[in-house]
Order: sequence, then structure tokens, then C-alpha cells
Amino acid sequence: MKYAVIAPTAAGTTADPGWMSAWVRHVEACGFESVVVVEHAVVVRGYESTYPYDPSGRMDLPDGVDVPDPLDLLAFLAGHTTTLGLATGVLVLPNHHPVVLAKRVATLDALSGGRVRLCVGMGWMREEIEACGVDFESRGRRADEQLAVLRALWAGDHEGVDHHGEFFSFDRAVCRPRPAQAGGVPIHVGGHSVAAARRAGRLGDGLQPLGVAGDDLAGLVGVMRDAAVAAGRDADALELSLGHLVTRIDAPRAERLAEQGASRVVLAASAAADLEQAKDELSACAERLGLA
Repeated sequence: MKYAVIAPTAAGTTADPGWMSAWVRHVEACGFESVVVVEHAVVVRGYESTYPYDPSGRMDLPDGVDVPDPLDLLAFLAGHTTTLGLATGVLVLPNHHPVVLAKRVATLDALSGGRVRLCVGMGWMREEIEACGVDFESRGRRADEQLAVLRALWAGDHEGVDHHGEFFSFDRAVCRPRPAQAGGVPIHVGGHSVAAARRAGRLGDGLQPLGVAGDDLAGLVGVMRDAAVAAGRDADALELSLGHLVTRIDAPRAERLAEQGASRVVLAASAAADLEQAKDELSACAERLGLA
């Protein structure tokens, strides 16, 4: 089992260089596999969209909290670590042009020595996606094409890549540097819908279902596996990342997640703004899991 930790955006500390550099070094020292960072290009005040992962329909983020760009934040964290994985969770894919995104992610992977995992989602906040100039209703079709563009540019040779789709078109495009990881950066799909699970099976390297458990979770995993088989892919090669809390996870709980098929547990850190408290919580978690 691998254990990742989500940077505590709600604590209001993720844009504090001193706090984050000390925190992420402690994450690595404790033996966690990776650090995960979230994305919102903008948070629209008074948004009317429904946040699907809380009964209130609202995000649990204080007004005006800093939400740094995820790739820039991961580049900063890469410079303060040596082996720790660097992951998004989730990057809102409709907010990004795939040609620019391919270059940014490949550069981060190359300079970090192949430590990047890209977890993408379709986004739930209509107002944010429309502020980025993208039609909300077609974001699923757009995402499928975006994933194809990323894969093609990372795999392309010196002759360049041609692509002509519904949303993007180019000829002889060469994207360098290539990712350090053979086969390109792994792409996981985050979300709670059947469409997300199907996309993970057809196009991704794994699924990170959000806010799903029990029979609903088993159903999504089945959808992912069936979609992979239908696409001629190896369903057993796909990863499943499930969520829990830094302050509550222990070995028996982790074992139950493993029984549900999890290969990774993505742990939400508490919103402790006090650095020493946050580090103590990580240390205690690592000890319960036998990591350190």
C-alpha cells in the first residue's frame, strides 16, 4: 500500500514558502509516497454550482484562502525533496490547453527525476470553468481529446505529432523535454461518476473516486475494469486510490481499504495552521502505519 498526503489548503498555508518547505520535508522524512495538491484557477464568490462532496453543497474552504497553482507549487516542493512523489488531486482539466499542459507537466517530471502523477477531473464549478473560457457542457468530450493530446505529445519523436480533433488541431508539433518516466506521466482520473470510471478505464492509469464507498465504489471499479477490457487494455494494471484522514487512518482501516482494491490511500491533512502540530500529526500517522 502507498500513502499520499494532501497539502492542507484549508489551513491557509500552502502559499507560505517557509511553512510548505518544512512541512513537505517532514512528509518525505515520515515515509509517505507522495504529496498531493488541489486546484482552483479561481473561486467565484457566491457560486451557484453544487459541490458534490459535501451535503451542504459548499466547499469547506475559508473565504479568500490561498489556492496556489498546482504545478507551480509542485515544482517548488520538488526543490525541497528528493524522492517524494508529486501529484495533483485533482487538476481541473478543462482549465488547461493540453499543448501547454503537456510542456509544463513534462518539464516538471524531467526536472524532478520522474516523480509526477497527474490526477485530473472534469470540474464541478461551472463558474470557474466558464471563467477559463471553456464550455461547461462539452468538457467531457474535450477532456478525452485533451488526454489523447497529452499522450501523443509526450510520446512524439523529432518528426513531430499531428492532431486534428473537435477542439484542438496542429501539425508536426515537437514537445521537449520528454517526461522522465518511460511511457509518460501516469494519468489518473478523479471523480464520483460512471463517466469518470469509464474514462479511467479507457484512457487513464488509475481512478481516484471521490466521496464514494460501499456498493457504489465497487460499481465504479467494475465500470473502470470493464471499460479497460473493452478498450483492449490490462485492467489489472490500473491503480485505485481511496481517501482517508491523516488523523484517523490506522493499519486496520488501511487493510479494509486494501480489501476494496486500493493500491494507494490519499490522506487529507487536518487544517492545522500550526506547523509543529501538523508535523506531529504526520509523525503519529506514519507510526500507526509503520512507515517511519
